[in-house]
Amino acid sequence: MDELLLSKIRLGVIAELLNAEWVTFSDLQQATQTTHGNLGAHLAKLVESGYVAEEKVFVNRRPQTRYRLTKAGRSAFVQHVRDMQHLLGKESAS
Repeated sequence: MDELLLSKIRLGVIAELLNAEWVTFSDLQQATQTTHGNLGAHLAKLVESGYVAEEKVFVNRRPQTRYRLTKAGRSAFVQHVRDMQHLLGKESAS
């Protein structure tokens, strides 16, 4: 399993990004119900790993940071789900 995706917050971020083009930091913060600093730390790990892309833009002259899932992030998530399904298959066979 992907240890990076074992975090509830990071997994929640990935889930929010799965079907979206871009999601703002504030929308992710609301969805994950976490603090600004905590979410920022988790997003930094996802960006550093290459799972999530970060873009800083200006909207109505105000800075906005937004995120999207990368191909590597999508692949890692799919593999993580497969690993979990495999683990559950082993559990039910016991």
